[in-house]
Amino acid sequence: MQEPYSQGEKYWVLGVTALASFMMALDAMIITTAFAAIRADFSSPVETLQWTVNAFNLTFAVLLLTGAALGDRFGRRRMFAAGIALFTLASIACALADTAVALIAARATQGAGAALVMPLAMAIVSGAFGREERARALGIFSGITGLALIIGPAIGGFITESFGWRWIFWINLPIGLIAVALVATRLRESFGPVAPLDIPGLLLVAVAALALVWALLRGNVAGWGSPEVITALAAGLLFAIAFVARELWASAPMVPMRLFGSRAFAAGVTASFLFYAAMYGVLFLLPQFLQVTLGFGPFDAGLRLLPWTATLFVTAPIAGAAVSRFGERRLVVAGLSMQAIGLGWIAGIVAPDLSYLALVAPLVLAGTGVSMAMPAAQNAILGSVAVTEMGKASGIFNMGRFFGGMFGIAALVATFSSNGAIDTPAHFSTGFAAAMTVAATLSLLGALAGLCLPARQRVPASPRPQNA
Repeated sequence: MQEPYSQGEKYWVLGVTALASFMMALDAMIITTAFAAIRADFSSPVETLQWTVNAFNLTFAVLLLTGAALGDRFGRRRMFAAGIALFTLASIACALADTAVALIAARATQGAGAALVMPLAMAIVSGAFGREERARALGIFSGITGLALIIGPAIGGFITESFGWRWIFWINLPIGLIAVALVATRLRESFGPVAPLDIPGLLLVAVAALALVWALLRGNVAGWGSPEVITALAAGLLFAIAFVARELWASAPMVPMRLFGSRAFAAGVTASFLFYAAMYGVLFLLPQFLQVTLGFGPFDAGLRLLPWTATLFVTAPIAGAAVSRFGERRLVVAGLSMQAIGLGWIAGIVAPDLSYLALVAPLVLAGTGVSMAMPAAQNAILGSVAVTEMGKASGIFNMGRFFGGMFGIAALVATFSSNGAIDTPAHFSTGFAAAMTVAATLSLLGALAGLCLPARQRVPASPRPQNA
């Protein structure tokens, strides 16, 4: 039996895993305010630029559950260090990329590294801390990761404006080297139960997602009735059906389909997919709107996202505590309705001469809403499965949110391209308004999915014992 961790070892475990998680989360957000500079440097259309995000999302989502299984089989510390090293090397490739295609390929490799790091970080923390300490440790871990989501756009803007966009990737080199050294010297090796790897399922879901997003990407360019788009859509649907069939019959499925028999699980995953689709799509286009149409620099644009992103820091802890009182359904429905209203409000007021101050209230409204919905939806998903299946459920939730991000970016970019262009502020604002309407619609659909969550049942008071 493994010896218990000393208090000092626990601090190192928490610090090292949080550092690696912070680097991954920071990288995901830091690029948002660099899109305009990257597009100008490579002279790439916005349809191509979206793959700098979607390539990362695709490999991360597909390999997430496989990353956890590899850690269980070959050693969590070993695979955790390998993931950090792969992510760091891919960051160097991003910084050195001389074409958009090279950058997209490097971003896909970053996603593969992150798919090893993120689930194993949680597993390593959970293994080091006892039951009574685990919730607090995971809360600190999540808080540090969440901080990266809040400050990432501003940091990315500052680095892009001061040193150039390539330095948003060079910054990962010293962090990665320090993290790998600390993993090797401060963490213990641990293993989990060995389960078969579902390689066929992994390939099927990857091809299905790629084909469907490709169809959305190429619809405006090649024509929605073109053989290319119809073939991509048909292939995506066929591979998706084949994936579901494979998971239903597999002895050790990557995604156990029986979990979707729970109304809470199915509704929670669906709502999460939809609100992350809206959020990622807005996160891709909003910083560019602030720069192209309103004329802000990358750093100023990053700061002006804070009314939206900083609400997570304030609202999420309160919403997490409120779940036990009001139930998941109320918070998901109310929160996503607020996001829908906020994004729809932005769609209605967008104009080339718009004052930034007019965006503050709807950004706060939308941010507060999604910060309410996030913990409630995740709680509904994890609360609907047995303790032994929480790891699988968490992995499916994360797969769903990253696939939702891919779909949302593709859908909003397709809408933007069919209604606007990046050549002038006026054309950009027209396309952006149409895209925000789609984001508001996705949020509203998420609220409708939230209505399918079971209502929280009141526990009747225990009858008072009768005197003998």
